[in-house]
Amino acid sequence: MLTRAYEIAVYNAEVRRLVYEGEHHRQYPDSWADTHYIEIEAEDEIKAAAKIERKYPSDRGFVIEKVQPI
Repeated sequence: MLTRAYEIAVYNAEVRRLVYEGEHHRQYPDSWADTHYIEIEAEDEIKAAAKIERKYPSDRGFVIEKVQPI
């Protein structure tokens, strides 16, 4: 199947909350309070989001803001 490049916008909600409260996450740097833009190759937007979810799981506070082709 053909793949194309996608840009995924992801941040960590737990880190964002802690930074807002003036604290720090025990595992992730404060930079995860901000949106990170990650480029990946995938067959479609759903598979691109699934790839990111495996690497940055929602049960660890990660939130996918946007998936868009580039």
